[in-house]
Amino acid sequence: MSRYLVTGAAGFIGSHLCEALEAQGDEAVALDCFTDYYDPALKEQNAAGRAVVRADLAEADLAPLLEGIDGVFHLAGQPGVRSFGDAFPIYLRRNLLASQRLFEAAGTAGVRVVFASSSSIYGEAEGYPTREDAAPRPISPYGITKLGCEHLARACELAFGLDAICLRYFTVYGPRQRPDMAFTRILTALAEGSAFELFGDGSASRGFTYVGDAVAATIAAMQRGPQGAIFNVGGGAEATMREAIATCEQVAGRPLDLQLRASAKGDVSRTAADTARIREALGWEARTGLEAGLQAQWSWVSAKVGRR
Repeated sequence: MSRYLVTGAAGFIGSHLCEALEAQGDEAVALDCFTDYYDPALKEQNAAGRAVVRADLAEADLAPLLEGIDGVFHLAGQPGVRSFGDAFPIYLRRNLLASQRLFEAAGTAGVRVVFASSSSIYGEAEGYPTREDAAPRPISPYGITKLGCEHLARACELAFGLDAICLRYFTVYGPRQRPDMAFTRILTALAEGSAFELFGDGSASRGFTYVGDAVAATIAAMQRGPQGAIFNVGGGAEATMREAIATCEQVAGRPLDLQLRASAKGDVSRTAADTARIREALGWEARTGLEAGLQAQWSWVSAKVGRR
């Protein structure tokens, strides 16, 4: 049995990761700051029944948290590409500063870290599907801070011997997805019979990754990934927002009241992951198609709306 520290453990992906680790017989030491980026009560629901260390990585004493730990899954951070203006200092603190402190502490302690980065580091990518060696061109402050964290991991490898692997997640969805993310908003609107605001004309395309597939890749990276590796974690489906909405309507069995709005700053027109590197190195590939994944998320959303 291994003992892992999971940061961001009360979040969307983190809560699923804790469950998967425990299901395979490992111990998940859950840590979360319960920030108010979205309603902390939803994070409390994600963490129900689990003891969670409440700590802010930007200021906590990290050495004691790493004692007896075999590896760290670093999923904590400030999400959301709409990160311009007054919000930017929050991204600096919760992404860059928090990660810099954790990377240095983990390097000093000799503990491996798997870091949750993002496809946002590519921005409007130079080619699709996008390979890990593509030039990063982030167009949101969020993407810039995630790329900065990757560079910090490399710097801490050289300075402190940090053993780190960076995973670039591509639009992860499924049960417990954050309330600000598109599929939760679409499916909630369908369950409530309310309107959904679509930013842009619906032609933007995304590589969608089911949360169970993302968790499997994350665990495989900890167990078998080579030090310093960077992997795309994506696949399962690519669809335009119009196509994705049609699949949501099919799953829900009802039409969506769609209202179009102007495109938002920081949104890219397409994401699509080349996953050859992670497939060859770890034997991982996404296995969940969009309809099956959305059916699972619809079951979660409709049950949640029904309990109100």
